Amino acid sequence: MAATIIDGKALAQKVREEVRVRAKAFEEAFGRKPGLHVILVGDDPASQVYVRNKERAAEKDGLAGLVHRLPADTSQETLLAKVRELNEDDAIDGILVQLPLPKHLDELAVVDAIAPEKDVDGLHPVNAGLLVAGRDGLRPCTPSGCMRILEEAGVDPSGKRAIVVGRSILVGKPIALMLLEKNATVTIAHSRTADLEARVREADIVVAAVGKPELVRGSWLKPGAVVIDVGINRLADGSLVGDVHYGEAVEVASVITPVPGGVGPMTIAHLLENTVKAAELRARKAG
Repeated sequence: MAATIIDGKALAQKVREEVRVRAKAFEEAFGRKPGLHVILVGDDPASQVYVRNKERAAEKDGLAGLVHRLPADTSQETLLAKVRELNEDDAIDGILVQLPLPKHLDELAVVDAIAPEKDVDGLHPVNAGLLVAGRDGLRPCTPSGCMRILEEAGVDPSGKRAIVVGRSILVGKPIALMLLEKNATVTIAHSRTADLEARVREADIVVAAVGKPELVRGSWLKPGAVVIDVGINRLADGSLVGDVHYGEAVEVASVITPVPGGVGPMTIAHLLENTVKAAELRARKAG
């Protein structure tokens, strides 16, 4: 069996072209570009790269992007004051606080402080609640990207058995809910799951999002399974691998995402899509 290998970069470009069209239409209608503002605290190298990529992508796709860089010793109150300032600025549609934050800061309190209608990471409890209720709202970017990959690959989750390995609020829980919304029968597996290999082998769709290099082996997969690998792990030799052993899995799966170049590019694409959606929803609400 020859697996279909998903080109996440090409698909992300398709999503971003849709974003550019919508951003241009918004600018023509309202006289301004959709606004995405990012808060970066400290000088974590990985976060610096992520934010720079988001900044460039926003500018390229017709959004008004700005990064607020704060020193690593920024206090909780100073950070919350910055979030409140951005909440109150009507030209800003999306606010993203780059995580992780320095250890002395309360991440949950910061996420909770973001206005739900500007929460383009989809992590605010209001947006999480809307997802649970199956209502429209801003949804986490990586799970949204995964669902778009399934759609573009022609995979209908309805009636299929899906397993999500990982239960984080960033990926595991939201994508499980999104798959359930599409009528899949969903299992969420985690560190306490008994006989993980057997549970994975039952699944038609496998989403790996646990942060353990090459945890899911090809021998674990049901022949013809669809494999979405969200993990990105750097090995001692500097190479990047996912949570799935790609070399083994590609021989068994019907559809698979590589690492890198699979899910990753879709995350930024859906961040931009969320920003345009937030702008449109806010404009509609304002009448």
